[in-house]
Amino acid sequence: MASQVEKLLELISEAREEFRALEEELGTPGAHERPDFAELSRRYAQLRELLDKGDRLNALLSEIAEEEELLELEENDGLKEELRRAIEEDRRALEALIGEIRGLLFPERPEDRRNAILEIRAGAGGEESALFAADLFRMYSRYAERKGWKVRVLDSHPTPLGGYKQIVFAVEGKGAYGRLRYESGVHRVQRVPVTESGGRIHTSTATVAVLPEAEDVEVEINPDDLKIETYCASGPGGQHMQKNETAVRITHIPTGLVVACQDERSQHRNREQALRILRAKLRDIEERKREAELRETRRRQIGTGDRSEKIRTYNFPQSRVTDHRIGLTIYRLEDVLDGDLDLVIDPLLEEELARALETASG
Repeated sequence: MASQVEKLLELISEAREEFRALEEELGTPGAHERPDFAELSRRYAQLRELLDKGDRLNALLSEIAEEEELLELEENDGLKEELRRAIEEDRRALEALIGEIRGLLFPERPEDRRNAILEIRAGAGGEESALFAADLFRMYSRYAERKGWKVRVLDSHPTPLGGYKQIVFAVEGKGAYGRLRYESGVHRVQRVPVTESGGRIHTSTATVAVLPEAEDVEVEINPDDLKIETYCASGPGGQHMQKNETAVRITHIPTGLVVACQDERSQHRNREQALRILRAKLRDIEERKREAELRETRRRQIGTGDRSEKIRTYNFPQSRVTDHRIGLTIYRLEDVLDGDLDLVIDPLLEEELARALETASG
């Protein structure tokens, strides 16, 4: 934390110089008649808030240093305990203040507050890979439950043993994409498959793609660009679904993207869900084009988000989870698969912030 605090103080010092220059600029005669006056005023207010918190940060650091020095010199047990409580309270306040300053320096991206659409596909490993895809779906479902989010399955292709060749689902809740966006990539599992009689450890993979849900106004879809087909649903759902053409397949002709939904009981609902997925994928294509032009953004991020990137290994014999992007290894596999995904996501957030600080101060 000490190195991060130093970098935050450096950035606050730079902000102070910008504030002084802006204060002088806004104080010139006729400044309020400038076309960018409102924008400059907003920036002035932002910097003022940041500097106020910076002053409080310096004061807290001084208080803690003084209290720790007194604790070293104090011999009275009662006073020493009182000083320990004061230090603990000030450290909690310091941690909260650092979080507020981070938020001002690195504002949350608008898409981070959105729902997330996840697509899990079985990869190498046959039926074991499909079973692993089901394990990942359960992990994300349990994580969503812990966060108070809702999970809505949009499309699924189950296998006879309870796995998934593919499953697409929405995680609905404020901030869902902001935390789940780190999950895009190849997930690898090492374990003895239920389908293996010899007891040998196999390695299988599943691919996860995470997209922020697109709003209707962001992605305009020309109906003439769509090829819409209906067919009988093939998954478990009773005679009604299998005898009627409730499943929908939509092809976006300009891009060649194909999405399909069959989990809803009505053709109309499946069409809505397919369009929901299509909008998210079209938005993702446009976003990646923009990011290709702004490669600096990618330098600060953890991983590329590409489906081909191996991001994590789940090793059952050692109860180990390893995130390869930041070299994180924890021996709490059961907890992670049961939805305690913050054990991995929080370190990823911290690392991304550290990189952002490094880039900003460098």
